[in-house]
Amino acid sequence: MTHTPPPFPPVVYAPTVERDDTQRLAMHRMHDDKVALFVYSAMDRLADFYSPESAWVLMSVADLQAAHEQAPYDLLYLDKRPSPGAVEAGRR
Repeated sequence: MTHTPPPFPPVVYAPTVERDDTQRLAMHRMHDDKVALFVYSAMDRLADFYSPESAWVLMSVADLQAAHEQAPYDLLYLDKRPSPGAVEAGRR
């Protein structure tokens, strides 16, 4: 039996941080040194899995691709909680 993952939503909520007076995507460096972007399919999931106080930006798939071109990330996680070892990478 083959497991087909659900389709990726047309828009997602991406957490942001403020650096140098600019809102940037909150990317995380993982324990294996890869950079991950965590995104969420709904506001309640952003609040539950990431942080209820987090600033955010609504992004389309095209926006995610453009962000990747400007500041490449290795992993894209949908509706996941960052692992305790993940630290903000300070990119984009």
